[in-house]
Amino acid sequence: MTKLTSSHDLCTSAALIRQSTAQPSRKSTKKARYEAPENVLRHKLDLCSKNGNLLEALSLYDDARATGIPLAQHHYNALLYVCSASVNGDGDEGFLKLGLERGFEIFRQMGIDKVAPNEATFTNLARLAVAKEDPEMAFDLVKQMTSCGIPPKLRSYGPALFGFCRKGMADKAYEVDAHMVESGVLPEEHELSALLKLSVEVKRADRVYEMLHRLRGMVRQVAEETARIVEDWFKSERAAEVGEVNWDVGKVREGVVKGGGGWHGQGWLGNGKWRVVRTQMDEKGVCQSCGEKLVCIDIDPKETQNFATSLASLACQREVKVDFMQFQEWLQQHGPFDAVIDGANVGLTNQLQFRFSQLKSVVSQLRERSPSKRLPLVVLHRSRVTGGPAQSPNNKKLLETWKRAGALYATPPGSNDDWYWLFAAVSCKCLLVTNDEMRDHLFQLLGTSFFPRWKEKHQVRLTASIDGLNLHMPPPYSIVTQESEQGSWHVPTVVGDDLEIPRQWVCATRARDPSSRNSEVVQSSTSNIL
Repeated sequence: MTKLTSSHDLCTSAALIRQSTAQPSRKSTKKARYEAPENVLRHKLDLCSKNGNLLEALSLYDDARATGIPLAQHHYNALLYVCSASVNGDGDEGFLKLGLERGFEIFRQMGIDKVAPNEATFTNLARLAVAKEDPEMAFDLVKQMTSCGIPPKLRSYGPALFGFCRKGMADKAYEVDAHMVESGVLPEEHELSALLKLSVEVKRADRVYEMLHRLRGMVRQVAEETARIVEDWFKSERAAEVGEVNWDVGKVREGVVKGGGGWHGQGWLGNGKWRVVRTQMDEKGVCQSCGEKLVCIDIDPKETQNFATSLASLACQREVKVDFMQFQEWLQQHGPFDAVIDGANVGLTNQLQFRFSQLKSVVSQLRERSPSKRLPLVVLHRSRVTGGPAQSPNNKKLLETWKRAGALYATPPGSNDDWYWLFAAVSCKCLLVTNDEMRDHLFQLLGTSFFPRWKEKHQVRLTASIDGLNLHMPPPYSIVTQESEQGSWHVPTVVGDDLEIPRQWVCATRARDPSSRNSEVVQSSTSNIL
């Protein structure tokens, strides 16, 4: 007689069947994926890339080829990065040669494996090309990128540009620069400084003039290395030789008006040796060396409006949209203001704990300075309005006074109050009181062109003294390279902060040439036009 299977045995068998046929858990799938040979290789190559370990990276590559581990784009790029980093250092010559040879070998294998390159691939290969002193190849690689539909980045052009500059190949460097412009890639100070240095070395006065103006537009205040290059130019014999003696005053004046002030763009004016000194400006913007007064360059109202619109758009993307839109509506009802205060920054200036007394003092000072005698707008996070020092009777009364006057806005929980006080100041076209240098990621989103100009003309900074906080109003002149109607130049450096330490400027002027019919005309008309 056949023995029947018990119900217990059936349940056990069913459970085993379910276990064997069930899909693997998400955790086990993730673990399996992490432990896959190609992912283990990726992790190890990333560590080599981080630590600059060329020999280990090459060993991993050789093992992968021998064992048949498939290599993807990321693997190849990591290998090329380690190779390119090794050849651009100061290591042993044999080590550099190894990185160079294996780097090109790995790139060839990438092509054989039909792995599509990207921008990082071409950039690393361009660095290898420059290491073998072939900037032409580096430039060709950038051209290949564009022909493949891969948009080049600023770093993509660096190897070719700096390679040509080091070799003194001016025309090729200018060609790379032109290609950058055509591709919509904006150079920064490092690139413009290299082009300026090259132009000085090859005595290209027209290119020096161009680079100075591009630095004026892109960089504003120059680094010490760039300042020394500027000084080298003005001290050179070539600089003394170039310049229009009897220039068209009307055309120069027209250039100043068209450019918004502070430059004319009509070329070098005057002739003879330049007097080049490091100097400072007084509080009115008068050069302490030559006595020339710098100008305050206007900002186009359309630029301000466009900036306010883009600022609101960014804020709505990063804040709770409804919250920020409510603030915009509130601002329309209660604004405009003559000044906006970053309340948290002011209350904590030179303090370990938030001080409403400091905030109250700054509010009073601003109200006294205001033509309308109106209270400024104080922007504070809601937690500072409801908790901590805000609970004291005097501070409660103070906050209630500001609130009734429509001069206090409490930003909602979880918000970044930076967006609120900055938008309020921009949209009201008014002063902004804060010691925040506005250099973090949030402000980098705003770009490098308009924002520094706006900040310079609107930011009120503070210093602490025995009498409390002192306000430092925006300077009555623009801290940017300026070219005068008389042909002199003033270039601001990053040395100094204009508060505790006066900023250093490069002042370059020529001696007045009595034979020039423009000397007296320009001198007498300067005060009228500026």
